[in-house]
Amino acid sequence: MLPSHSYVNISFFQPHAFLMIGIPGLEAVHGWISIPFSSVYTVALTGNCLILLAVRRTPSLHQPMYYFLSMLALTDVGLTLSTLPTTLAVLWFDYRHIGFNACLVQMFFLHSFSVVESSVLLAMSFDRFVAISNPLHYAAILTNNVIIRIGLAIVARATLSLFPVPFLLKRLNFCPDKILLSHSFCFHPDVMRRACADITINILYGLYVVLSTGGIDSLFIILSYALILHTVLGLASPRERIRAFNTCVSHILAVFVFFIPGITMSMIHRFGRHLPTVVHALVAYVYLVVPPVLNPIIYSVKSKPIREAMIRMLKRKGQG
Repeated sequence: MLPSHSYVNISFFQPHAFLMIGIPGLEAVHGWISIPFSSVYTVALTGNCLILLAVRRTPSLHQPMYYFLSMLALTDVGLTLSTLPTTLAVLWFDYRHIGFNACLVQMFFLHSFSVVESSVLLAMSFDRFVAISNPLHYAAILTNNVIIRIGLAIVARATLSLFPVPFLLKRLNFCPDKILLSHSFCFHPDVMRRACADITINILYGLYVVLSTGGIDSLFIILSYALILHTVLGLASPRERIRAFNTCVSHILAVFVFFIPGITMSMIHRFGRHLPTVVHALVAYVYLVVPPVLNPIIYSVKSKPIREAMIRMLKRKGQG
């Protein structure tokens, strides 16, 4: 347990640590629940690492589309690793403590990788738009230097957007009796509501980050596909239309897999406080765990070059 102190006449308080929670009401079976969680984390890490290795070791995949896919896979690895240690610590060992500063660091990386994933999905929609609307100049437009600059811009955007968040939290006075979090990881709306202070600035800045990243990205993704649809419908041959649409299916599924749980979680945290805590926990796990698991599956099923490269990688491992 956390050490007890007398908080009388203390005007400013920050906890040494928060207490995390696994799945509320199911603490007695956390050991059993850890089995599917461990399996899901293993699938996510294995699938995304396979994509990274397949693209790196297959010269024919050294194309803009697959470079962006590698960015997505690398982001999913980071997103998975940002929650894996604390989640499995809670489920395996019932270790529920996380230091205040460690919590802020985890929160920064968790939200940063979410912003990066949203930005990568936007970049991938731009890639599909260029490939379909201007195929002859596709390689000339999306050169390696341009892709590197896009990647650096994505990282810089996420870092600059999330950098103020920990400092805005550190200025708050927290309640000594409100150290129990709603998840097995540190999530910004959850942490800031542990404060006994005016959190209006935190709420407004959090809303600004959501709208200026995920909100703008989703609008531009919709615009990209509106332009793609206009281009595809202008193609003379129905076979060409189907072929063009098929190159977008994987990305469209990845967009839905990421944005639908994200929007659902944001709505629940803002308007669903009356819902049972188990609902908050499960929606958060779906948002953070499902995209890294499904993205490799989606691209390995829908993209033949990726599927064949991944199979070759697995055969090499088996022969080795």
